[in-house]
Amino acid sequence: MNDENTGAQQIKMRRILDKDGRSDKTLMPDLTENQIREIYRWMLLARMADQRAVILNRQGRLGTYAPLLGQEASQIGSAYALKPEDWVVPSYRETGVFLLKNVPLKNIYLYWMGNEMGSQFPEGIRITPVSIPVGTQTLHAVGIAWAAKLRGERIVSAAYFGDGATSTGDFHEAMNFAGVLQTPTIFFCQNNQYAISTVRKRQSAAATLAQKALAYGFRGIQVDGNDVFAVYSATKEARESAVAGEGPVMIEAVTYRMGPHTTVDDPGKYRDDQETENWRPLDPILRLKRYMENNGLWNQQIENRLAGELEEVVDKAVRDAESVRDPRPEEMFQFTYEQMPPNLREQLHELKQFLEQKEG
Repeated sequence: MNDENTGAQQIKMRRILDKDGRSDKTLMPDLTENQIREIYRWMLLARMADQRAVILNRQGRLGTYAPLLGQEASQIGSAYALKPEDWVVPSYRETGVFLLKNVPLKNIYLYWMGNEMGSQFPEGIRITPVSIPVGTQTLHAVGIAWAAKLRGERIVSAAYFGDGATSTGDFHEAMNFAGVLQTPTIFFCQNNQYAISTVRKRQSAAATLAQKALAYGFRGIQVDGNDVFAVYSATKEARESAVAGEGPVMIEAVTYRMGPHTTVDDPGKYRDDQETENWRPLDPILRLKRYMENNGLWNQQIENRLAGELEEVVDKAVRDAESVRDPRPEEMFQFTYEQMPPNLREQLHELKQFLEQKEG
């Protein structure tokens, strides 16, 4: 539809769950009760792992970290709709996505502890390492999808990024390539309302971020990013169309970053507490919990048992990560090139000589 005031083309937000956990049964995705319980487990694990990372940072046991608090539905709902053979290309806030793609929590903690061995994932896991530069990973996702298309593989690549990335040149180049080449790419934008300290309305005059896809010749979908069923439904739909050869899709999940941008950020300097409180009733885990309670899938006994189980998972991951030895200086030259180029071999040789002299 057209906005009479601005002429901007708008996209209607998809929502299935209201804040009280009541669902629109006509839109509910085909999920079994066990699958819904599994989704809830993943969301709770993501939150508990995330909260522990923040505590570890405050204790000086883990470096700067990007919390996901409030974005669990966006991450778990989307990743749950993907297949093991699909590629995921994340940014730096996708702890929940990493977990669902079977990256060990130990590795996630190890990475944020400053040990690059955390990026050495088990064989067969199709997810790229954390990408810190904003928006650059979107181009990688298009490249992976294009290669898959050329090989005739029926898979998608899913690029995860925030609303701030939609203001970068790399994002627009990736969208343009994907549209022209009709790659099976899902552009998944977690619009958490802030690009560090820059509020959404200062980033773009577009009525929605999803409509940016229209300029590049493909579909944009906007969903309530705190509604796990809406996120799952939209991602499943996008995947089906992409593998069917219908080209890329962009999904804008409208959510809210309840905590800081990273553990070195102070959100109190650019937003007031009342704004955060206004979003609290829309907590994605609370909404799903209410739905489950309404449908006989949740009670406090189940919650306590699950929380205890997941706390043990998190405790073990912390112990395992902290038991890994510190990286050796010479390892900075490894794991980048299949064959080390001459200039790096020379530098590595010089480093080894220096270390030998130092030890001698």
